[in-house]
Amino acid sequence: MNMKHLFGATALAAIMMAPMAMAQETTVIGVSIPAATHGWTGGMNFHAQEAIDRLEATYPELDFVLATASDPAKQVADIEDMMATRDIDALVVLPFESEPLTPPVKRVAEAGKWVTVIDRGLSEPGIEDLYVAGDNPGFGTTSGEFFVEMMPDGGNIVVLRGIPTTIDNERVEGFQAAIEGSGIEILGMEHGNWNRDDAFAVMQDFLSKYPEIDAVWASDDDMAIGVLAAIKEAGRMEEMWVLGGAGMKEMIKRVADGDEYVKANVTYPPSMSGTAIEITALNFVSNAPVSGKFVIGSVLVTQENAEKFYFPDSPF
Repeated sequence: MNMKHLFGATALAAIMMAPMAMAQETTVIGVSIPAATHGWTGGMNFHAQEAIDRLEATYPELDFVLATASDPAKQVADIEDMMATRDIDALVVLPFESEPLTPPVKRVAEAGKWVTVIDRGLSEPGIEDLYVAGDNPGFGTTSGEFFVEMMPDGGNIVVLRGIPTTIDNERVEGFQAAIEGSGIEILGMEHGNWNRDDAFAVMQDFLSKYPEIDAVWASDDDMAIGVLAAIKEAGRMEEMWVLGGAGMKEMIKRVADGDEYVKANVTYPPSMSGTAIEITALNFVSNAPVSGKFVIGSVLVTQENAEKFYFPDSPF
């Protein structure tokens, strides 16, 4: 059992044991997250709904309002509607993008509501009461260290970034620091927006520009799938390998099988949405201190340990 599941189980147990004397009027917790536009967010939506169902069944005095958004404008509108029509006591939010979501989330906090931010972070520090995320600098560092290990003589690589967010910046900074002085040259770096179709188009552009590419840091498994499709279509599979990330079961299976083009993976669990919701609930049903930062570490997955990270029944 890894740390996030252990913490989630502990939080739920604490909720179940919370004394009835603490019962109060219904507490409304708003949950605003991106829609399931790709694999990772699909898993994140699954775990969020699962946590809500468990908590509502266990503690009826908690009421949840879940809204998903396919763009920042819709997410801003969802949050404003939660405040206006449901008078939420807390907001759990995974920002679609950092910049446009910072002002509306700040207004929620200024209204005296509890704010939990997941994953992508806000552009202004100190707004949230609780921040739950993977280790994004560590994600980049672990990825970069693997490139250095695999390319001891240096080489040429291209990089695909995610959606413009604080976590994307942290990942790229960690990666660049890890490969500094290694002789690895980044030929090009573009946003693939954690989307396989966007990544396919970006990689097509890279392939047309650069005749010699030794490896690709796709930095996300959905983007890695798009990248691999573009490389295959161009007939250049024998020239390079690809590192994604986040632990998609399809990619973990390829690592486990010794795929020469997908040599490793780096974990970034979508179940952190459920963890964030459970910790937020704990704030209202117990005296446990839960404010601060909860960071879930990133682990390098290789053929030797891939079996530990392969969950065939997972939605992601």
